Amino acid sequence: MKRNRIWRVAGISFEHFHVGDLLRMVFEHPRAEIVGVCDERPERMQGALRNFSIPADRVFTDYRACLERTKPDLVILCPATARHAWFVERVSPFGAHLLVEKPFAATLAEADRMIAAARRHRVKLAINWPLRWVPAHVTAHRLLSEGVIGRLQEVHYYGGNRGPLRHGADKVETKPGPKAKSWFYQRKAGGGSLLDYLGYGTTLGTWFHNGATPLEVMSVVDEPRGLEVDEHSITVARYVCGLSKFETRWGTFTDPWTHQPQPKCGFVLKGTRGTLSSYDYEPSLRVQTERHPEGFDQPVDKVKPPFANPVQYIIHCLETGTAVEGPLSPAISRIGQQIVDAAVRSAREKRAVRIAQPRKS
Repeated sequence: MKRNRIWRVAGISFEHFHVGDLLRMVFEHPRAEIVGVCDERPERMQGALRNFSIPADRVFTDYRACLERTKPDLVILCPATARHAWFVERVSPFGAHLLVEKPFAATLAEADRMIAAARRHRVKLAINWPLRWVPAHVTAHRLLSEGVIGRLQEVHYYGGNRGPLRHGADKVETKPGPKAKSWFYQRKAGGGSLLDYLGYGTTLGTWFHNGATPLEVMSVVDEPRGLEVDEHSITVARYVCGLSKFETRWGTFTDPWTHQPQPKCGFVLKGTRGTLSSYDYEPSLRVQTERHPEGFDQPVDKVKPPFANPVQYIIHCLETGTAVEGPLSPAISRIGQQIVDAAVRSAREKRAVRIAQPRKS
C-alpha cells in the first residue's frame, strides 16, 4: 500500500476512557486523520471534541451512521469489556480494520467470536495492551529473546493502580464517583480488577513465554463488601517449565505512572541463567546473570516509530501488509484470555482449572 496516504480513523464507543489516549495518537500521527467519533452518550465525547477540535459533522451517536458517512480505514473500539464482541461483529462488515482497547473480551467464547468476525470480513484485528509499549518491557522481551537470562522459567507480575475512577484519558486526575454506578464495577459489563488487569500479565506473560500455554490455573479474589466485583486477585499458572504468578490490584497506594507503589507494578522474570526485573515506566532494568550475579542496571531501549505506540504500529502493519504480532495479535491475546477465563472459573469454584492444550501438528 502507498505510504503517503492519509489513513481515515474513527473512534467508536467512549465507555473506556483510553479512547482519548488512542485518539491523541491518531491526532499526532503524520499520516492519520480522525474522521469520526461516536458514542450513544454525547457527553462522554466532549473531552475528545475539545482536545482534537473535532467538528460537529464528524460526531455521531449511531455507529452505523458514523461508518457509512466517514468510511474509515481503521476503527478504534473502546466499549465496556462485555460489549467487545458485540461491537466487532457489527463493525467488521463495514470493512474497516479494528484496534480494540484491552482487555480482549469478557470471555474466551467472546474473544473467539471477535476473531471469527474479523476473519470472515477479512479485516485485521489488533488488541491493544498499553504495557506493550513501555520501554522497560520492550527491553525485557529483547533481552529474553537474546538469551541473556537463559530459558524462561517464571513470570511474576503485579499490575494495577489506585482504581479506574481516579483518572481519565491522558492520566488526568479525576474525583471518584460512586463505584456502583460505573461499568468498571458491574459484573455483567465485565468489571473487576481481574478482568481489567490480569490480561496484561497473562498476555505479556505469554509473549515472554514464547506462546506457551499453562497446564492449569488457580486464582483467588477478594470479595469487597457492597461490590459485585473484585479489587484484588492472585493467579498462579503451572507451566511445563514451572510456576508463574499474576496479581492484579485496584487500590495501590500510588499510581505507577506517578510514583511506583510497593509492591512495584511490572514484571520479574527468572530464567535458567539469570533474572531481570522490568517495572512500569522505569528508566532501567535490574539484571542478574551468571557472569554478573551481583546484578547490574540495564538502561531501557529507546522505542522509535513505528513501534512506539499502537496507532503507529497498526498503520505500519496496514502500509506494509505485515501481520499483527506479539501481544496485539489475536493468537497471543487469545492464550492470555484463555488463562483469564480459567482464573475466573477457578476463583468462582475455588479449585485449580485445567487448560486445554493446543493440538500438535
